[in-house]
Amino acid sequence: MEHLPVEVIGNILSHLGSARDVVIASATCKKWREAWRNHLHTLSFNSSDWPIYHELTPSRLEILITQTIFQTRALQCLTIFMDDVDEFSAAPVIAWLMYTRDSLRQLRYNVRTTPNLNIIEKCGWQKLELLALAHNSITGVEPIYLKFPCLKSLSLSYVSISALDLSLLLTACPKLETLSIVNPEIAMSDSQASMELSSSSLKDFYVESFGLDKFILEGDSLENLHLKDCTFEVFELIGKGTLRILKIDDVSVIHLDIGENTDNLEIVDVSNFTIMWPKFYHMISKASKLYRLRLWGVVFDDEDEVVDLETISVCFPRLTHLSLSYDLRDGVLHYGLQGLYLLVNVVVLELGWTTINDLFSVWVAGLLERCPNLKKLVIYGVVSEVKSHEECQIFAKFTEFILQLGRKYMHVKFEFEYE
Repeated sequence: MEHLPVEVIGNILSHLGSARDVVIASATCKKWREAWRNHLHTLSFNSSDWPIYHELTPSRLEILITQTIFQTRALQCLTIFMDDVDEFSAAPVIAWLMYTRDSLRQLRYNVRTTPNLNIIEKCGWQKLELLALAHNSITGVEPIYLKFPCLKSLSLSYVSISALDLSLLLTACPKLETLSIVNPEIAMSDSQASMELSSSSLKDFYVESFGLDKFILEGDSLENLHLKDCTFEVFELIGKGTLRILKIDDVSVIHLDIGENTDNLEIVDVSNFTIMWPKFYHMISKASKLYRLRLWGVVFDDEDEVVDLETISVCFPRLTHLSLSYDLRDGVLHYGLQGLYLLVNVVVLELGWTTINDLFSVWVAGLLERCPNLKKLVIYGVVSEVKSHEECQIFAKFTEFILQLGRKYMHVKFEFEYE
């Protein structure tokens, strides 16, 4: 150990992450103390790492963090996640940011400050590549004077920001590839009826717990779009058809437009979503590269609409993973078994119910017959705690039926997940 270069020791300490662990390890000897001072790259103050953090007052935590950071000279990754702390004083936070700004490449920070500190204003580092902020307020973004030439990942959670400042912030990040927005407080001016964001470099966009009348996203390089727990009247994506992954989870939207060019779509994952199937299918019908399709807990806008699986087998010849949840309303099974189609490339089939009945077994068997090369079948089910005699009989019949099905398809691995 005594022959290890001091730079290697710095890398070892950096892999520990937790500030407490790093401080303890650095006390090994004089050489390790030198590595701590000059070659430590990563430092994390996370309330989940050490129970004692919960017992310290905010002022005591500020002193502890200040003393620790100021003993280092080459920090590249700094994390300060203190869930139990209401707020820090602005002065020590400014000191941490100014002290590390010349070397820092990643910053994760989630504590409020008093008075409010616009961290974006204080962290205009030329080398910063990742910025994750939570519980902060961002105002007065000026892209002319404030540039993030290397920033590739931006995450804003429970952040207060105006629509204009958010748009300007993206303008200040010419290399931004990943943007995550969770439960933001967006201030709209009286003249604004919609929010428009634009980034030519953006590849991955995630938005959660957000509502707006109209949201327009312009991204010529966007590959991954994930909407979760959102409400929009209109959501529109303007791009050049680079989208590969589309995920929609518990979203209410009257008009969804992801563009006509969907040739590059590979994954479509839709759950807890009211859908007008013909229109949605038209949007994704050109996705001949699609290999994973999930329609789970989908409510059809027209109760008589039926998903034509035969057409899906023709339009998506590369489909290998298919996930469908069983829904029988007014005698209409939305995922029908009509036709003599085969899903020849499907190797993983996921099927589930919210309310089981005798027809579910018939549906499972029918889909199994249409997947000749299937390797794995996963059944998801909801079983009520208080079961009626009728429910018990249906579930017993299904269990017996699945045992028979398992004997018939010995080459298929059966898995079950019940709630």
